[in-house]
Amino acid sequence: MAWDEWEQLKAGALERQQSSGMQLNSLDLGTDPEGRQVTMPGAYGVLKVSQKDLAAIGKSAHTLFNDLYDKARVAGPSSDSAAKDLTEQGFALGAGLQHVSTRWTAQLKSLMDACAHISNHMHVTKKLHADDDDYIARVVSGIAVLDAGFDERVGKPGAPNPVYGEAKKKE
Repeated sequence: MAWDEWEQLKAGALERQQSSGMQLNSLDLGTDPEGRQVTMPGAYGVLKVSQKDLAAIGKSAHTLFNDLYDKARVAGPSSDSAAKDLTEQGFALGAGLQHVSTRWTAQLKSLMDACAHISNHMHVTKKLHADDDDYIARVVSGIAVLDAGFDERVGKPGAPNPVYGEAKKKE
């Protein structure tokens, strides 16, 4: 590709990028100091997931792991011995079969590791968020008591806050 052609393609891409077009999932709030577009923080909604959802994902990953272990291990000693026999008999197919067997085993192990990781992560996430929920409930219940003491709207304007009780008289 000639240099001039490359420069033309870059200029065309920049021109298309700067033209007014439809923007999805964003509101133009300008750019940050690094020049990236800024969008509203809540523009993408709130992710909500229940413990039931996490458990279902973890269970599915565990089931997939077991199914892969039981049903996908077709390559192995039988394939390796067949590949060796074919190679010893002078067939080029033996090397190809050995390559496929090795790659299949490596990819299967990688996939099983990913399933195990997902399953384990869902169990940890479920426990971690349950602990977080308990902590938040304890903190929020303490804030409600404090809020009643500091909130000036508890009583009539100018009247003493009834949370503090009756004022003691000086003698």
